[in-house]
Amino acid sequence: QVQLVESGGGLVQPGGSLRLSCAASGSIYRIYTMGWYRQAPGKQRELVASITSGGNTNYADSVKGRFTISRDNAKNTVYLQMNSLKPEDTAVYYCNAVAYRAYESGEGDEYVYWGQGTQVTLSS
Repeated sequence: QVQLVESGGGLVQPGGSLRLSCAASGSIYRIYTMGWYRQAPGKQRELVASITSGGNTNYADSVKGRFTISRDNAKNTVYLQMNSLKPEDTAVYYCNAVAYRAYESGEGDEYVYWGQGTQVTLSS
């Protein structure tokens, strides 16, 4: 079974920093995209940042310039460095990974995995 384990969440003051980590294990097929989503109280889960195995990144407008996503492909580990944190960053942050299986026919299957979530709380 595939497992994603997050760490690094906690309580932090506005303007502070946190670094989230997520390690994926047990995947049979190659993971080509990893990312972070978050869900604030009363809000829908939203994409924060993602990164492909080739290093292409995508960020939500609200975190550009403050958050940095990085990845260690050999370890199937993704990181999220969060700086200049704001009260509106308070949420449960979920790690996400997407694996793909290609068939000889040209068809393929996509497998999506989620971590259990880690709480990030701004002390305000």
